[in-house]
Amino acid sequence: MKILTPRALHALERFNSAHPWDHNAHYHPWLIRQLPGSFGRALDVGCGTGDLVRLLAGRAREVHGVDSDPGIVGRARELSGDRYGHVTYSVADAPGGLPPGPYDVITCVAVLHHLPLAEALTRFRQQLAPGGTLLVVGLAREETFGDRLLSYASIPLNAATGWLKNRGRTAARPPSMTAVTRPADVTYAEIVREARRVLPGARLRRRLFWRYTLVARAPRADGVRGACAGPGRISPAGRSGA
Repeated sequence: MKILTPRALHALERFNSAHPWDHNAHYHPWLIRQLPGSFGRALDVGCGTGDLVRLLAGRAREVHGVDSDPGIVGRARELSGDRYGHVTYSVADAPGGLPPGPYDVITCVAVLHHLPLAEALTRFRQQLAPGGTLLVVGLAREETFGDRLLSYASIPLNAATGWLKNRGRTAARPPSMTAVTRPADVTYAEIVREARRVLPGARLRRRLFWRYTLVARAPRADGVRGACAGPGRISPAGRSGA
């Protein structure tokens, strides 16, 4: 089902390029709201220019950001400067090259579709401290009518948000949008099935702007699953697109 002619699509692409905004950073406030006011160690997988690392640093005792791109890790260090003595960055390939845990918080934003899904989720689970939290903002390949419906809803909202965030002015792409990207090849349904197998009790939700979210809490040392807002279950409701 086509809702835009090629000419209209080209015009929209030009408009969005002139008014860029970061879909991943849009979900950073949501990520922070899932976390306690203070915690110990945090790991951001695929940290890019370190925007989320610096947000986590406001609550964590120690934050480590990893990315496979040496250039972008260098940029993250440059942007962080000397203001964050408890923040470190390293070049590493996930999931096998992640620095050893355990971590109270692991975040992974727009990276999971670059990794082998089952292996990455298993590695994240192994790296969580008792009671720790895994937070994922990810991309999934569109498959169902519901996927496409949310994608279509995101198109005008994307343009409007870019216009408002840039106050109607043209703008350059922010540093956080310079990382290498690729489309997702795993569907949301496949991600739900794998998460249900590897991370019992995880909660997944479709979101706007071509994204989904995943929240998983590791059991505490006493065997009780870490506290979270709402019941710990996987929900197929409410998705997002790319």
